This record gives sequence, C-alpha cells and structure tokens, in this order.
Amino acid sequence: MNNLLQTENESLLREEINFDDLSSDFDSGDPFRHIVIDNFLREDVARAVAEEFPEFDGPAWSVYNNAIEVKKALNHWDRFPKNTYALFNFLNSDEFVAEMSKLAGVKLWADPGLHGGGWHSHAAGGKLNTHLDYSIHPKLGLERILNLIVYVAPDWREEYGGALGLWADNNGAPGELRKQISCMFNRAVIFDTSQRSWHGLPEPVTCPPGRARNSLAVYYLCEPRESAADRGRALFAPHGEQANDPGVLELIKLRSQVNTSQSVYRTNVNGESKN
Repeated sequence: MNNLLQTENESLLREEINFDDLSSDFDSGDPFRHIVIDNFLREDVARAVAEEFPEFDGPAWSVYNNAIEVKKALNHWDRFPKNTYALFNFLNSDEFVAEMSKLAGVKLWADPGLHGGGWHSHAAGGKLNTHLDYSIHPKLGLERILNLIVYVAPDWREEYGGALGLWADNNGAPGELRKQISCMFNRAVIFDTSQRSWHGLPEPVTCPPGRARNSLAVYYLCEPRESAADRGRALFAPHGEQANDPGVLELIKLRSQVNTSQSVYRTNVNGESKN
C-alpha cells in the first residue's frame, strides 16, 4: 500500500465535500448541532487506514474495562502506521481545521496530542454509557467544541449494533434518545460537544467474534467562552438499573474528576481495580 501523505493541496477527503454547503444542515441538527457525512474519506484512504488497525486482542491498546465503558483506545503518534499517521496529520492541519471552523462558527485549533482521541475499538460486549465529553482541555486550557468521528470497520452490518446515540438534555441529565447513527464504513459524524451533547452507545456491541467496531476520533478546540462548562473529564450517566447501584455511581463520580479518573477507568465490570 502506498503512503497516503498528501502532496500540497491534495485532500484525503471525497472531492465533493464542501463544508460551506453543510453548515446549515449542521446548525439544524437535533438534539444538538451535528451532521452525518457518508463516504467521507477517499475510498483508497478509508481502505488503507482500515487495514492498519491493530488486532483487537493485540498489545498496543489502552484498555477501558469498567461498568460504564468497555473499549480499547490508542492515541500515540509513534504507534500509528504510515497511512493512519498521514490521515491524523491531515485532520489536524491548518487547512482542515479552517474547514471545521466554518461549521463551528468560531476560530478553532487542533489538539495535536489527540487527548481522548485517536483509534477507538469495541468488540462484542463493548459499551459506552451516555456521557458528556470533557469541556476544558486539561493541558491546553481551551474549550472542546467539535468531535469528528470516522467509522472504519469494513462491511459492518447494522445488526452488529454499535450505533451512536444522541440524547436530548433533561435538566442536566440525558433525556429522550432522539437519534441513532449506524457506524457504517467510511461514515463521519461531526457534532458540537458544548450543547449538553449527551451521546454514547444505546446498547452493547453484538458483532461476531473476530470483528470490531473501529473508529478514529479528532477533537477541535476554541477559546473558552463564558458559557463553557468546567469539566476536565467526561461526565457519564448510569444506564437502567445502574441508577440504583452505589458502586456505579461512585465510579461515575471518580471518572469525572481529573485527579481520580485514571485510577478507575481500567476497573473491570466486577469492580476490581486493574491498575
């Protein structure tokens, strides 16, 4: 596979995408600003990046294994193969960030550290409770405002689950589930994280053995606004009977705090610490 490092003025996106034309659809998204773009990357780019994802059971990953999130992630640039590296470089470039600024309506900056971003993978049983993302970047002090997620699991079927749910806000808690977005191959979802944007997986992933819901994520930042929340970590909500489970509620509390989150995110589903 050839290296996808773009030459000057060459885009890794499908040629027809024009963010000026998409801004009105983005602004009218419900329950918060968002847009879904199919065939987001050039086909050769999407296929090349998909082929570079590591095996789900491989050693490269950071593991999240607890009652509110079961997934694997990796955001170390030195571990990305060449085509994945090229894509993240492109998505953090000044030219692409300027396009994202058109959607956000404010001047944006990239997060080259990919804090919370990078590769994400969910196999069978993978879960991600409804949550709000961190608001203020713990190292840069900027406000996180846009998420870009691109799904890169070829031949994914809707019956495997893993749809992205978008919930309305109900007085600071997730309310009605307004939309479910299937994670079809080469589909991108861009959404505003600053509008009490409750999102997650409504149900655990149910794909066959040997398959995984693979995606990549990049986040974009702006100068903190007066309306910005002060969250430095994600705020999760309990699902179903978890609302009556003191252990889960304590986990959510610890997970939401900068000084304790890393001590609990690897806790397994039975409450045993894996650190």
